[in-house]
This record gives sequence, C-alpha cells and structure tokens, in this order.
Amino acid sequence: MSIFKYSCIAGAAFTLLACGGGSKDPDRGSLVEPAATVTTLTAIQIDTATASSGLQAISGKAKCDVKVVSLNYNTIGVKSEAANASGVLLVPTGTGCTSAAPLLAYSRGTEVSKVRTMANPTDGETFLLAAVYAAQGYAVVATDYLGFAKSTYSFHPYLHSDSEASAIIDSIRAARNAAGSVGASLSGKVLLSGYSQGGHASMAAHRAIERDNAAEINVVGGAHLAGPYNLSGSLQVPNAVAGVQFFVPFLVTAWQKVYGTVYTDVKTAFKAPYSDYIENLLPSPTLTYTTLITTGKLPGAGGETPNQARDLMFQSAFLADARTNSNSPLFVAAKKNDLLGWSPKSKMLLCGGAGDPTVPPAVHQVVAKADFASRNLTNVTSVDVDAYVQATYGVGGKAPTDPSTAAFAQYYGSYHGSYEPPFCAAQAKAFFDTVK
Repeated sequence: MSIFKYSCIAGAAFTLLACGGGSKDPDRGSLVEPAATVTTLTAIQIDTATASSGLQAISGKAKCDVKVVSLNYNTIGVKSEAANASGVLLVPTGTGCTSAAPLLAYSRGTEVSKVRTMANPTDGETFLLAAVYAAQGYAVVATDYLGFAKSTYSFHPYLHSDSEASAIIDSIRAARNAAGSVGASLSGKVLLSGYSQGGHASMAAHRAIERDNAAEINVVGGAHLAGPYNLSGSLQVPNAVAGVQFFVPFLVTAWQKVYGTVYTDVKTAFKAPYSDYIENLLPSPTLTYTTLITTGKLPGAGGETPNQARDLMFQSAFLADARTNSNSPLFVAAKKNDLLGWSPKSKMLLCGGAGDPTVPPAVHQVVAKADFASRNLTNVTSVDVDAYVQATYGVGGKAPTDPSTAAFAQYYGSYHGSYEPPFCAAQAKAFFDTVK
C-alpha cells in the first residue's frame, strides 16, 4: 500500500442528516448562514482516489456518493459568550444510500493554519472521513473549532476540553438544523470520534454529552484516536515529543488566554526571540507547519532534535516547575483538561500506535485505559495498530532502529500524521458498525 497522506487526495462535499432534539439555548447550533453544498463526490471518484493512494485496502469500495456541505453555526466561547464556528457536513447519497444514517461527530487533529476548513474537497482529512465513513453510509459532521476558518473568535483555545466539547455539541445541533435543506436524514444515533487533538476533543464531548445532554443527544459509541488524554502526566515526561515546537507553545499560550494564570510575564515562559511574538503566532493566517519552520518563527530548520527545539524556546525553570511542582500554574491548567476519572456509559474504543512519537500511547492511551479499568468498566476497549504500521511502512516489515538513517527519520516523521490515522480510522469504523 502506498503512503496515504492527509494532503494527497482530492475531497468532496458533505451534507449531514437531521433528527429531532433541540438545544436548551435556541441559538447554540443555529446556522449563521444557510448550509451550502460545495460539491458531491461520486462513488467512482472516491474509488479512483482510494485505489491510487492505497487507502481502499482499509476503506473498502464506496457504496454511496458523498455530498459535502459547508456549515457556519452559533456556539459559545470559553466564558460561555456568544461565538461562531464553521465546519463540514458529509452526507451519504445516491442509489442504495437513502436510509436514515447514524451521525458521526468528528474532531480533527492539530492545525496551525487559521484559514483551514474541513469544508474543503481537497482536504486529506476530509477525504479520509468521506471514504471511510460517509461513502459507507454514515453521515459525518466535523467542526473547524473556535478561531479557525469562518469563526470570528479571537483565538483558538487549544486542548481546552470544555470549549472543544461545546464546539462539537453545537456542530451536532447545526447538522440537524441543516439536514432538511440538504436532503439529509438522520437516524438519531450519534457517534463520536477524533484524531490527535481531535481524540482529546471527542472524548471531552463524550464526557460532556453523557453528563449534561443525554436526553438530547443519543451517543451510542465513541472511538477516540491517538489523543492526549493525560496532559498533566505528559508535562512530567523529561523528553520532548516530536513536534514539541508546535504543540507545547500552542497549548501554553492558549491556556494563558483561557485562565490568565499560566505565567505572569511571557518572558518567564519563553526565551527571546520567541517571547516577542509567540502569544499571537498560533494559529497563523498565513503560515503553515512548513513555513513556520522555514521562516524561523519556530525552531527546526537546523535539524534540531525535539529536546533541542524545546530548550531553544522555553525557559528551563518554567518547564521544570511543571514537571516537579503540583502547584505549578501550567500543571494545574493541565489537570483541568485531563480526561481521566470519569466513567462512560456507552461503549468506547481507544486506538493508537505504540511507536507514535508525538502522542505516545504509554503516556496517554495506556494510562486512560488503566484509569477506566480501575473502576471495573467493561465497555472500554483499547487497540494498538503499531503492527500494521510496521508491516506496511517499516523496513522489511519492522520499524527502523538506526536514528542516523533517512529511513528512521521518514518513518517516525510520518508516523503520527500519515501512517497511523487510516489504521485507527478503520478500527473505529469496525467498532461503529457494531453499535450504529
């Protein structure tokens, strides 16, 4: 199977299906503007793309055409103030795909480009959703989150569990509100999933819906994929993760905007020159992952290791305090956004790959599964797709072991963003097929 990358496949236009149930606040989930069909991906187009990319071995052949619908909906910000967010609705359509569909609310991974929207036919993550889920008869709604695309919110509250959950909950409401105008029909069953940041967001929504919205939203299952559920624990790990120069500054500055307590002066957290602009860098209206590095806005152009990139950016005392002091403001903020210590009522799947250098399962997935098991929960299962990743992308079917080789850099540089997602999506699809 050839390497599947989120950015390599042309996408489609989605529409979501609707069913009953209303918000207690009539504005939340209402549409800012009418839902607009962007395009319809035919089953033939989807099959051509999945066959050429190698994804079809995971997705199977398309059973449905997929309508792609752009959404712009009302939601709330971190202080429960009025806000808006955009997103996409993927609707299965065509002969043989006329039955009422379960609705999958999906949460995407970390993004640094402010202008990115999931309502884009060429977005690789959108296409993955179209091929694996919508073309198989699921309706899908995926939010862009606060602060991205059409959202006018002043910042993105990255890895802030409460606002992630509210954006997802209101996307479900928006999908239902849009359904009639785009010819969608929902069964009333709701599924939750997301990858990376989205795994954290989808689990946060799972917890919030079962706690606060169970009468309105019938969640029958959640598949949370490669998510950072144990944020406070991750701060205590001495070695930096791959991508540290993107994820940790995003997290620190976002939590400072949410709580106002993470640091008293940005210069006590970040070293120059990053302290001069870091609070307003992410997400960027003009820069991407690549250009943030090539322009020198973030370290990495010199081939720095994750630890070296971290040490170039952060004041060592700031991170050491979070590692060793349970009263550290950063650690306290992380604890507020951990997703441990709750008990899901519906079935749950956790998925990741043991070799993931960005969101290590040993820090997050394994800890979350043990936490659920400590309360004798039998409705949570956990799967490791590392064997599939190694067999498909490894050297001779095994992960490369020599850090000095190009093969090692390619393998681990692509693991979290390209290799792992389709395998976890396939696990989620198989899981959803049993509960839908």
